[in-house]
Amino acid sequence: MTISLSLGLLILRLVVGLTIAAHGAQKLFGAFGGMGGHSVWGGPPLFIAAGLIEVPAGLLIGLGWFTTPVAFVASGEMAVAYFTQHLPRGLWPIENHGELPVLFCFVFLFIAARGPGIWSLDGRRA
Repeated sequence: MTISLSLGLLILRLVVGLTIAAHGAQKLFGAFGGMGGHSVWGGPPLFIAAGLIEVPAGLLIGLGWFTTPVAFVASGEMAVAYFTQHLPRGLWPIENHGELPVLFCFVFLFIAARGPGIWSLDGRRA
């Protein structure tokens, strides 16, 4: 793998990881103005479960630690989010506001298939 490809993968992991962690923090803690600005710990179980996956998964993916299995789980979580929360509102992601889960799902699947790259904690262990 070339240096530029490794750097690109590092940047992708950091941006996507931190973005999904922030998305989970919205659900769990009401951070970043999410979920009405309050915690949903008493809220819908699927939102709590999603937040409990998104925060640690995002941080681990960003760091590149246990990247392949964590990205695979995160990809599945995004697929569940799309099929349970968005698809019932319409067939196409542009109609049902499901573009973000679709993109996250496939980016996480790419990271799971490609691996974390050499600039990761997993790369340091190898």
